[in-house]
Amino acid sequence: MAVNNYQDLLKKVEKVTAQKGLDLSSGEDLSIGIMNLIAIEEHLFYSSQKTKDNKYLELLNEVRLMRTGLMKEIVKNPEGEIWCISKHLLAASMRLMEVGTKELKKDNKTKSRDLFDKAYKLYTLFWGLNLGAVKVKDVKQETKEDKTVFAKLGTIINKVLDCCRE
Repeated sequence: MAVNNYQDLLKKVEKVTAQKGLDLSSGEDLSIGIMNLIAIEEHLFYSSQKTKDNKYLELLNEVRLMRTGLMKEIVKNPEGEIWCISKHLLAASMRLMEVGTKELKKDNKTKSRDLFDKAYKLYTLFWGLNLGAVKVKDVKQETKEDKTVFAKLGTIINKVLDCCRE
């Protein structure tokens, strides 16, 4: 089912979260934790290559097992490539946030805002795919007449994800 407008998308997300009994604030925290586990995997890989010490690869495998177990709590329907797409959406989002933060530190505000915007679009796409609110075929380039799935999802995810909810 293609998502035609903001209200349809909001209804679909609300229906999915109610059906699955999802606590999206916990899911948001978990997704950020998974991002950090992906970063740890990357650092362990580079440490193994720089030091030629295989203990880092053993640790990498342990962290990977933890990450995959935690991802199963969010990625419920890993049809096709959704599992890998989800992992890469989180990893790319995290990296763009980090680069955006570095640009902000250099006082490159325009570039940092652009990177943050891209990071958030990827993050909302992760949630859209995993809540079943968007299908891969629904993602398209933005035109002036039509909002992209990114724009629609950004509005919806802002409403349903509340990291301050305890």
